[in-house]
Amino acid sequence: MTNYLKCLTLEKTIHTIGEIDWYIKQIGFIKFIRTKGIYLSNISCSFDIETTSFYNNNEKQAIMYEWSFCINGVCIIGRTWDEFLLLINKLINRYKLDENKHLIIYVHNLSYEFQFIRKLFIWKKVFSLDERKPIQAITMDGIEFRCSYMLSGYSLENLSKQLTKYKIEKLVGDLDYSLIRHSNTELTEKELGYCINDVLVVVAYIQETIEREGNITKIPLTKTGYVRNYTRNNCMYNGDTNKYKNFRKIISALTIEPEEYILCKQAFAGGFTHANPLYSGEIMRNVDSFDFTSSYPYVIMSEKFPMSKGQSIRMDSKEQFETYIKNYCCIFSVRIENITSIVEFENYISSSHCRKLKNYYENNGRIVSAESLEITLTEQDYFIIKNMYKWKKFIIYKFYIYKKDYLPKNFILSMLDLYQNKTKLKGISGKEAEYMRSKEDINSEFGMMVTDICRDEILYEGEWDKSETDIEKSIDKYNRSKKRFLSYIWGIYVTAYARRNLFTGIFEFKNDYLYSDTDSIKVINIDKHKTYIDKYNKIVRKKLELACLYHNIKPEVTRPKNNKGKVKELGVWEWEKEDNELHSYKRFKTLGAKRYMIEFYNGEYSLTVSGLNKKVAIPYMLSKYNDIFEAFNDGLVIPKGFSGRKTHTYIDYEQRGIIKDYKGVYYEYDELSSVHIEDSDYSLKLSEAYVDFLLNIKHVSK
Repeated sequence: MTNYLKCLTLEKTIHTIGEIDWYIKQIGFIKFIRTKGIYLSNISCSFDIETTSFYNNNEKQAIMYEWSFCINGVCIIGRTWDEFLLLINKLINRYKLDENKHLIIYVHNLSYEFQFIRKLFIWKKVFSLDERKPIQAITMDGIEFRCSYMLSGYSLENLSKQLTKYKIEKLVGDLDYSLIRHSNTELTEKELGYCINDVLVVVAYIQETIEREGNITKIPLTKTGYVRNYTRNNCMYNGDTNKYKNFRKIISALTIEPEEYILCKQAFAGGFTHANPLYSGEIMRNVDSFDFTSSYPYVIMSEKFPMSKGQSIRMDSKEQFETYIKNYCCIFSVRIENITSIVEFENYISSSHCRKLKNYYENNGRIVSAESLEITLTEQDYFIIKNMYKWKKFIIYKFYIYKKDYLPKNFILSMLDLYQNKTKLKGISGKEAEYMRSKEDINSEFGMMVTDICRDEILYEGEWDKSETDIEKSIDKYNRSKKRFLSYIWGIYVTAYARRNLFTGIFEFKNDYLYSDTDSIKVINIDKHKTYIDKYNKIVRKKLELACLYHNIKPEVTRPKNNKGKVKELGVWEWEKEDNELHSYKRFKTLGAKRYMIEFYNGEYSLTVSGLNKKVAIPYMLSKYNDIFEAFNDGLVIPKGFSGRKTHTYIDYEQRGIIKDYKGVYYEYDELSSVHIEDSDYSLKLSEAYVDFLLNIKHVSK
């Protein structure tokens, strides 16, 4: 591979046609590999742009002022879209690209660049999981843009840290984005270095990936694709024909009907995140935090899941209902009338999951009481609800049952391998990003399960649009797929079991419970509850032993050691604190779901607020307030520049004008489409309904 370092010296900066011709010659031969009737370039290539955002006559504007392109370590820089299109056309002609022969160009965050280039090309295909978020975009002339961020999951800074063979460090510092620049703004050698560095990092990463995978055709579009391919291979193939037949026999039986799918989709809920309203807004001292060790992998390993085709049941009696929910996995829709919470420390039913909700009272999005509601539940949800609410009528109108059993062994083994890898990486200096990636790999095991069977298709034909899916056709395709190795219903139960496990803690701690989030719980007065922690962990170990015995798996794989030799037991409550401290936190304060602040005993602070960057927000608060815990309240404002928050405005129409850069140089611009970015402040605002609820419940509790 070409030596990248010569590019960093900026010996060649390309702006003219003559230099572009020279540049094309430097690239030389490119090998193309055939896959599925398409020839793909087996070479590392990256593209990046620098932009500036500004206002013109009070209208948001944005323009590109520099682009960088790198192929096989050889870089070129341009300043206008005409120059970029000239390069692209040269590449198309030199390598005879067309709709069946593609040059793959990686862009780190393609959704951003695409907004600027989308009107420059005629598109053959734009593949996107959501509107304005393409991960692949192919022109009619054979230029294929792919998103390296979706492939890696790393920021550019962290991506550079993962390089092992072709090391390119992300340069310290960055461009000053507050300065207005345009295509005639003279860039310093240092600034150009930053520009080139970004594409060099991506090219180095792609080259290492090509060499690791064998060729570019084996690289998936997203990081989830790696986990998907790995798990599918372990479950179905690995060179064993009998393995494929046996696994296919299991999976092919797990089909689903359209009505059943709708029921499952209604029943699906994520992790439970909420705060005890008795303590919302209060500064709590000597707080302890407990986390489940890999909650979802534990559930996947230890619990029994739907392992048969669903059967619709007519419910005739309470006794019949109790028998089914005890012995089967059950998904059912109910109408509940005159429902009221019987505990003051928490509420379970999410108002967003309810239908035909009438005359209700809620606590930060959770139902306290209602005249009536309709909701779809699993039996695991029901076990929680019956301990938290009372009601006058509970009317079941749809009910499906499934035989339950452990998940297939091959899938379990794949998950355990990923868990052991994560455990080995935790706490290793310099491997923080890789550790986070390993956590995401495990989460992908669950994410693959709940990938929607009937997703609307995101279309791009000059403008963004959405095509509503045909449910019956999508489900038929799902049922008949010979590549399918998972069941959609399994994912419903992963989160359901995890919520039930979490609520064993919430019910135990009662008024000593402060806050919970998916697999963690914040509490006070821990000494009163240590017996529960020990008892729960014993149950976890027993369930894992039974699962290991069933699958003929050595129990040791469920309790690997980290780099310090500490055993990380799957699924247990783990006390989050330093060995020399009595408690996890010196102080803790929550203002509701996804809003809390922590003070540790060493004087450090942590802040979790959705949409707020704690790395810049905490230093600002420390400089402004004597006690940031007192300041952390409804109405808190973190000004722009200190919030880490940015506002993105998509501009879909052509903008023309004259702009003056920070050096006083004028330039006439013409941008077909763009994205305007600006810093914004953050206002912490609680809803009036939640404030009224807190005032009322605290008054009553006194």
